[in-house]
Amino acid sequence: PTPMYPPTYLEPGIGRHTPYGNQTDYRIFELNKRLQNWTERWWHAFTTEFFEDDAMLTITFCLEDGPKRYTIGRTLIPRYFRSIFEGGATELYYVLKHPKESFHNNFVSLDCDQCTMVTQHGKPMFTQVCVEGRLYLEFMFDDMMRIKTWHFSIRQHRELIPRSILAMHAQDPQMLDQLSKNITRCGLSNSTLNYLRLCVILEPMQELMSRHKTYSLSPRDCLKT
Repeated sequence: PTPMYPPTYLEPGIGRHTPYGNQTDYRIFELNKRLQNWTERWWHAFTTEFFEDDAMLTITFCLEDGPKRYTIGRTLIPRYFRSIFEGGATELYYVLKHPKESFHNNFVSLDCDQCTMVTQHGKPMFTQVCVEGRLYLEFMFDDMMRIKTWHFSIRQHRELIPRSILAMHAQDPQMLDQLSKNITRCGLSNSTLNYLRLCVILEPMQELMSRHKTYSLSPRDCLKT
């Protein structure tokens, strides 16, 4: 399958599709398109366009010390995507193979058992990281078609480097040893893994801050409720 993004970039909010045209796979097409060109201020606009205010994003994977599951809310989602680029990625997109779309009362679900998250890295050498797993999404069934639920279950990953680079360093055992080492863990950079660990602390704090704003409670009273 080919990557689901075109070469051009549109600012968030410009060039919206007709909501009931190509549905969920087209939204991923648009999401990939936005991910090709970003700035510091851009992440919140990106998240506002593609995620509901109460959206939840879950990632599951298995490291050496066992299975991991991280769930973050809407306010922490922008930094998640940003962390991928802070971890060295210069490009990010999702490839969906045989996605299944289902219509429900107020949302549309997309279930893709063969999803690949692809990132390109330029350092220390050009590397393409392919993260394979199941992607399950729920989109609100309205003219915005924003994501309410994002669940990516990672099964495995591959790190690919061009043969030309290997040939270039064929006589350099030290460089070959460096090239043989993975630059990610389960397809995720240290930047993203550290952020997800931090979210375990940040997520409950977001709830407390929300109560503080909504009910004008003191921090101590927020902890009691």
